[in-house]
Amino acid sequence: MLNIDRLDIELLGVLSRNARVGIVELAATLGIARNTVQARLSRMHDQRLLSGFRPELDLTEIGIAVQAFMALELQQGHLHSVVSTLTSMPEVLEIHATTGREDLLVRVATATQADLQDLIQNVVSVRGVSHSNTTLALTTPLQYRIQPLLEHLGQERGWGRSTPTPR
Repeated sequence: MLNIDRLDIELLGVLSRNARVGIVELAATLGIARNTVQARLSRMHDQRLLSGFRPELDLTEIGIAVQAFMALELQQGHLHSVVSTLTSMPEVLEIHATTGREDLLVRVATATQADLQDLIQNVVSVRGVSHSNTTLALTTPLQYRIQPLLEHLGQERGWGRSTPTPR
């Protein structure tokens, strides 16, 4: 259930374009009081809807040229131990539990293809990993985004203020 309104969605949209914008500028951009912005950000943080503001890094610019996705099939009963071991590997960026033949989809990044090969060997040697399939990412035509989905889901939501909905 979506428990944010269209004003929250607009606020998140501004922040997604520039997470460094201040409260006063957010209020001016959205045409609302500074206290309203602060209250909404606090509420979203308290409800764990908003967990922080992170920099977006271009990994290739800092020498991490290889990204890949590893689909891992696990032996039954080893999910938690495998996740724990993978989490300790600095090259592991994300882990998603999935349905289907593979149990985990793991996003990894390394400086070179040789480093990726070493990482693959380390991962397949983890107790509980029974099969892996690695797919190299060539480019990222669309980075992770959430704003279009929020706007789509929030179309029928109210604005949370007495001003009329923009057309």
